[in-house]
Amino acid sequence: MMTTGMDAKPFTSPLRKLVQFFQRSRDNWKAKYHEAKRLCKKLSNQVRAVEKSREHWRELAQRSQRQVQSLEQELAANKNAPSGVAGDLWGA
Repeated sequence: MMTTGMDAKPFTSPLRKLVQFFQRSRDNWKAKYHEAKRLCKKLSNQVRAVEKSREHWRELAQRSQRQVQSLEQELAANKNAPSGVAGDLWGA
């Protein structure tokens, strides 16, 4: 009768040591996974906050740009106005 590899015992260490090793391995894997998940969530929240802040500042800059354009148009209109009209405004 020929023996096959199936008859051999896969582990030669005592079972109590194997159980401890596998439990420690599992616990380390879980801790590593949870740390990676925590970091991923932290970075995701940070990206969301940066995007929100960027949108706020973009909106503020656009609003300021519109105000500058409006004031420039008003200034150009005042420069083109006849000098007598400007004098009447200030009572001169």
